Amino acid sequence: MSRSFWHSKRRRGRNRQQNPAFRQSNSNERYTAGTSRGPQDSGHHDAQAPSTSSSTAAESSVPELPGFYFDPEKNRYFRLLPGHNNCNPLTKEGIRHREMESRRLQLLQQEDKQEKKITRMGFNASSILRKNQLGILNITSYCRLSHELRVSCMERKKVEIQSADPSALASDRFNFILADTSSDRLFTVNDVQIGGSKYGIINLQGLKAPTFRVHMHENLYFTNRKVNSVCWASLSHLDSHILLCLMGLAETPGCATLLPASLFVSNHQAGTDQPGMLCSFRIPGAWSCAWCLNTQADNCFSTGLSRRILLTNVVTGHRQLYGTNSDVLAQQFAVKTPLLFNGCRSGEIFAIDLRSPSQGTGWKGMRIFHDSAVTSVRVLKEEQYLIASDMAGKIKLWDLRATKCVVRQYEGHVNEYAYLPLHVHEEEGILVAVGQDCYTRIWSLHDAHLLRTIPSPYPTSKANIPSVAFSSRLGGPQGAPGLLMAVQKDLYCFSYSSFCPGHLEEGR
Repeated sequence: MSRSFWHSKRRRGRNRQQNPAFRQSNSNERYTAGTSRGPQDSGHHDAQAPSTSSSTAAESSVPELPGFYFDPEKNRYFRLLPGHNNCNPLTKEGIRHREMESRRLQLLQQEDKQEKKITRMGFNASSILRKNQLGILNITSYCRLSHELRVSCMERKKVEIQSADPSALASDRFNFILADTSSDRLFTVNDVQIGGSKYGIINLQGLKAPTFRVHMHENLYFTNRKVNSVCWASLSHLDSHILLCLMGLAETPGCATLLPASLFVSNHQAGTDQPGMLCSFRIPGAWSCAWCLNTQADNCFSTGLSRRILLTNVVTGHRQLYGTNSDVLAQQFAVKTPLLFNGCRSGEIFAIDLRSPSQGTGWKGMRIFHDSAVTSVRVLKEEQYLIASDMAGKIKLWDLRATKCVVRQYEGHVNEYAYLPLHVHEEEGILVAVGQDCYTRIWSLHDAHLLRTIPSPYPTSKANIPSVAFSSRLGGPQGAPGLLMAVQKDLYCFSYSSFCPGHLEEGR
């Protein structure tokens, strides 16, 4: 070959390398080629950013490249930088949040389509009814499976809230809601714009299809302190009062307050306009509270404090103090036996025999342990089993007769540090919990099968974690079954759908 041929080839090579379009194409080729190399070939990126990959990339079997993020929409890799001075627009948290929001919107679209859902493979309305007629299913299993099928078909409807002050409804946010024993009233704690919280009671008797209207009764009671725990109290009659535990603020100590439910009713009937007992007890900052329905400790409530448990008699004012090794975050009284079950920040769950004196060492009835802080404890009706959840997202069913035995575990719950309650409904055979990811999950209490996952109508955030209440009789004995969800300023009702045939009820 001649010397002029080699000179012309070098000039063409230099021109191609100086061309910006060629350099960008060559860079893309390097990123694509990097997908076939092992981790040792890209080891110099490990110190710059953690390895990550999206769920979409995993589903399409795209190899993971350390230090890079694969965008399935643009079908290429992008480099992840440390993000100094918050200038990096592409971070690991931002990518995760975008993927979660995309998944939430997809699930909401599926919910809006109101398609039939299958809770268990091989079980639908026709097969359940047929197996019941053939005698394959007994009446208990038939009722449980048919109810699971109806839970999976619940439809979301927005509830219209009526109040004497409509402007307040448009500005106040729901903090949490709590239904009473008969599920005809809903106690609410709302965050107000000026700071603090106010209380209200929603009458659910008008919660019927197709309008779904309810009325909220409010009063002038509000607080600028954090409401840590709330429960219904039966002082003069069933669910006559509401017990609230408030954290201390600056020089103001914490307190436990008993509010009569009659304070929230605007039109008192003749002879029933007495508000009842309104009292407040000064206590250190309380994490939890519980009202006792056992006759051996009548008119008593408990508050879980920092390393202490305080048992108070409302009528006599008598107090018993029990010392613990950790903060008590969850409490519930047993009804048949005089026991108080407590869940602690250390992960310990123990029972207190109310007949034992607080001084001494023999007042702990049983002890079981979780690996993380316990946020909720629920004793089942026969008081032989206990369900507890913790800040690691674990929900376990314990056999109280053999305290080291975990009967079953309910998978899927998400929690890292939040104080989240459990909702157990033995009559319907379901367990409901809202995770820190703002998804409401419903499990079968019988075998821990996940029946449904409900996305939040609002984007996932710490301030948008929904508060829920489930009942088979929303609005009283003649009410309809369903789930109530309060999030931000809205209240939603997930009622049973017409997709589930009515002959399921006839088969009973």
